[in-house]
Amino acid sequence: MTLKLGIPKGSLQDATIQLFARAGFNMYVSSRSYFPSIDDPEIECMLIRAQEMARYVSDGVLDAGLTGLDWVAEHEAGDGRTGVIESMVDLIYAKQSFGKVRWVLAAPEDSDIRSPKDCEGKTIATELVRVTKAYFAKQHINVKVEFSWGATEVKPPMLADAIVEVTETGSSLRANRLRIVDTVMESNTQLIANRTALADAWKRTKIENVALLLRAAIEAQGRVGLMLNVRRQDVDNILSLLPALQRPTISSLADEEWVAVNTIIEERTVRDLIPRLKAAGGEGIVEYPLNKIVL
Repeated sequence: MTLKLGIPKGSLQDATIQLFARAGFNMYVSSRSYFPSIDDPEIECMLIRAQEMARYVSDGVLDAGLTGLDWVAEHEAGDGRTGVIESMVDLIYAKQSFGKVRWVLAAPEDSDIRSPKDCEGKTIATELVRVTKAYFAKQHINVKVEFSWGATEVKPPMLADAIVEVTETGSSLRANRLRIVDTVMESNTQLIANRTALADAWKRTKIENVALLLRAAIEAQGRVGLMLNVRRQDVDNILSLLPALQRPTISSLADEEWVAVNTIIEERTVRDLIPRLKAAGGEGIVEYPLNKIVL
């Protein structure tokens, strides 16, 4: 038995393959194949556009797949069946960062559009058509929503009055002289699964194990381990300097006057922390990388 797993093709592809590598799965993608190889004989991978992933998981073509909450919402707002997809784990990463993305309503900087209500009777271009229609309908605002095949930022003001577009930092919108009016929705990558697949004990266990390892890789991102030796009399001073995931681990050494301290910290704090630990009496300070943190 194998698990049929969808990998998002496109902007998320490289970040997803890197995430799987940190989780312990080595994946190899050929430019001429939509079926990546993976060093787990119990998994069969297929490259699918994130926009289509929810449909294929819902229809049972795939047992599970990675896609954004936005595309699940777009699928379920249309003709897609609801109640057949289950989110297994939130995986907060995007193509440029480890954070959520936003779908925003944006208009030209010199536009009269200052709020969603100002879009009454206007044309909105977006790839997220169904969610956008629902967003305006909920506010009783009549707009014309047009599907955009791409390069959505260049369409206002000639081809559309405003757009609903995804952004991580807003830099592309600013570069095209667009101003964010409102946030339509936030989204992040999720591992989703078909509930029929989850009814199979073997597949459920396999999916849950993959989810566990992917989540552990996300938790380890940007963190490092730090261990050092310290005299017992200096332990309180050292501990006062150490932030920790839960609390530092303290272990006895052969020399009863000394203990080993082991902790997990944000990597960005290391350069400031190590000199302070040394000054407080820490010795044998070692920083080491982390691949996974299982909470």
